[in-house]
Amino acid sequence: MDRRSFNKALSLTGLGTLLSAASASSETLGRRSFLFPQSDTGRKPLSLIKHDWQCYRIGGKPVYLCSGEFHYFRVPKLEWRKRMELLKQAGGNCVATYIPWLIHEPSEGNIQFGGKEGVRDLEGFLETAHEAGLYVIARPGPYQYSELQYDGLPGWLCQNYPELRAQSIDGQPFRVASVSYVHPLFLEKVRKWFSYVCPIISKYTVTRGGPIAYVQLDNEMTGVHIWNNSLDYNSVSMGFGKIDGRFPHFLRERYSTIGQLNRHYEANFSSFEAVRPIAPATTAKVPEIRRMKDYFDFYLGTIAEYAQILSALIREHGIDTPLIHNSASPNMNAYFVETAKALGDSFILGSDHYYNLDQNWPQNNPTPQYALNVFYSLEMLRLMGFPSTVFELPSGSLSDWPPITPEDSKACYWTNLAYGMKGSNYYIFTGGPNPQGAGSTTDIYDYGAPIGANGEVRPLYQVQKDFGLFLRDQAWLMEAEREFDCRLGLDFTMARADNYWKNRGAFLFSSTEAWDFYRKGVLTTALCSSLSPLLCDLRSDDWVSDTATPVIVVSSASMSAGKQARIVRFLKQGGSVLLLPVLPSVDDDLKPCTVLSDFLGSPLLVSTKNEFVRVTVDNVVNIYNNGEVFPTTRLPQRAEVLGVDEIGKSPLAWRLKTDGGGTLLFLGFRWIHAKHEHEQMLRALMNRLAIKQRVNCSNSSVWTSLRTKDSKSILFLMNLFSSPMEADVSCLPAFKNAMVSAGRHRLEAMTVKVVEIT
Repeated sequence: MDRRSFNKALSLTGLGTLLSAASASSETLGRRSFLFPQSDTGRKPLSLIKHDWQCYRIGGKPVYLCSGEFHYFRVPKLEWRKRMELLKQAGGNCVATYIPWLIHEPSEGNIQFGGKEGVRDLEGFLETAHEAGLYVIARPGPYQYSELQYDGLPGWLCQNYPELRAQSIDGQPFRVASVSYVHPLFLEKVRKWFSYVCPIISKYTVTRGGPIAYVQLDNEMTGVHIWNNSLDYNSVSMGFGKIDGRFPHFLRERYSTIGQLNRHYEANFSSFEAVRPIAPATTAKVPEIRRMKDYFDFYLGTIAEYAQILSALIREHGIDTPLIHNSASPNMNAYFVETAKALGDSFILGSDHYYNLDQNWPQNNPTPQYALNVFYSLEMLRLMGFPSTVFELPSGSLSDWPPITPEDSKACYWTNLAYGMKGSNYYIFTGGPNPQGAGSTTDIYDYGAPIGANGEVRPLYQVQKDFGLFLRDQAWLMEAEREFDCRLGLDFTMARADNYWKNRGAFLFSSTEAWDFYRKGVLTTALCSSLSPLLCDLRSDDWVSDTATPVIVVSSASMSAGKQARIVRFLKQGGSVLLLPVLPSVDDDLKPCTVLSDFLGSPLLVSTKNEFVRVTVDNVVNIYNNGEVFPTTRLPQRAEVLGVDEIGKSPLAWRLKTDGGGTLLFLGFRWIHAKHEHEQMLRALMNRLAIKQRVNCSNSSVWTSLRTKDSKSILFLMNLFSSPMEADVSCLPAFKNAMVSAGRHRLEAMTVKVVEIT
């Protein structure tokens, strides 16, 4: 982060040493609890909500955070309490609301809170929520989205200050509401907005006897830029060409000397200030890939800086709640590694898990492809240290067509629960009329929600009520963990590469291709094969000592030295690894790095992408090649061949016993899951690694998830297809010594079945 620019931005707010002061005044709440003296409000206080990586807790007991989006500025005031009671009856314990800047400051300096009609009566809403015994997630922006004009920013801000707009690399401004987050003038306007809204929020925090348990920073950060198919290149924000500019400072911190940068870029710049980002392009040239990666890393650093500035502004007003943010989609979770590190233990990242908002979406209901995204999204959040939370869970849709049905929604909710969701916010629970001139869609913001704009109770409500009451009765499930029989290594760098590595160039396999293969190939095949993978972070040591559990590692040509060394250490300790489809040869900066290859005896690989092959692996014959194979032309000594290209006669798969007693299986083959032979191949290789499967399911179209706490287990069976399915299922919970039959099950179309294992 550009500390000097950050301090300069802070000077606009007069915060000084606010960040350290806020940290010094805290005590532990879950990972951190901010305990300020309570004011004497006369309110019956709500208990603090604590959290850790596993779940939320109230009074030491695990609890599901069940929130519903409820906009006070849209729902008629006379309906507030009634609809809150409906949420509570459905198992809800929280409401979330945006606090739209454009509504409360319709013209610059004209601040409006209160009023009898309720549109601007934030305090009345907070009082009502407290009386109803509901916690509140306050979302003061500055961005709102929510189908509001200007995405919730004031029209006067967007129209009168065009210099605030984000810009493409050629200096062209984005659409009128796409602001450059760290522009100093924008931050000054945000400071003023927060000076009005944050004192109200502060007065109603849980520690002061109010209902506000969490405050959200902005909304779906990066979305307003990336959805414009560009990063932000606003020259004032990024400081191009300036000694104290953000981008030159980032480069100086990364490279120390201009000579090091020039060697990395194969360039001849005279200074850091002379360096400019290059246009995103499909390029095969290594120096250009490095430059694009640097700018993407820098951009994500500005997101972290922006979040830190907002956090400081919020803390200045005594707001002591944990802060949250909603990643716009599973594919964006990895963009917030820097933000999570910058904000520390008082921050929770969650994600948005929509499956259909209009006909441009690839599906109309929660398909297996949706479930796949849910799985890795929730696992990513867990690995980042958060209780896996969906801060926008579908509860209706922006579009009336294609519709979201109660049956589809039910399958969505239970699929998310099966894969580890520990909290959620229904978007939206109830709607109503847009304030005059504020809505960007229609005058009624109904969304097909379970409680309609006129207060009517729809069938979706019963689905949510059944779900909420189940979670209330089965609170132990919040501490239950997924039973796993293998790990699938996650490389966060690989999950971000599609923003800069557009072409593999001279490398065998790019990180962008590897991330696609990770999801559509290996992970999909694993779930279809009744394997129970758990993701592990290749940056972390917390999985290395568990040598009894095999690890699957998808690699591109690129992997950092530290991650390679960690895999080597795991093998030296006797661990088992399935590595595919290539060996890393460079690090994340595309510099030569062969730590893992050297340990394995320096095998040599080639690609036969444009040739005919016939793949046979471990007695599974003619496996459908809809991807690419990478034969090994030079095997390590003592390697045992397990698979070949029958046409070219080249080894594709081999096994090697490594120093320390480890086992390495290499498979030079990538695919998109399509055939049963893909499942047979993966199971055969994992059996060679002595996998002890936790679940056996006879139908590869029925996906499973077994979750256990102590001597309780629930087995989830998911049929996300449009026809009924049947399956024979058995499982091995941790408290059992052998597989137990879970019976034969018929699953209707688009259903998730829950089986208790005793």
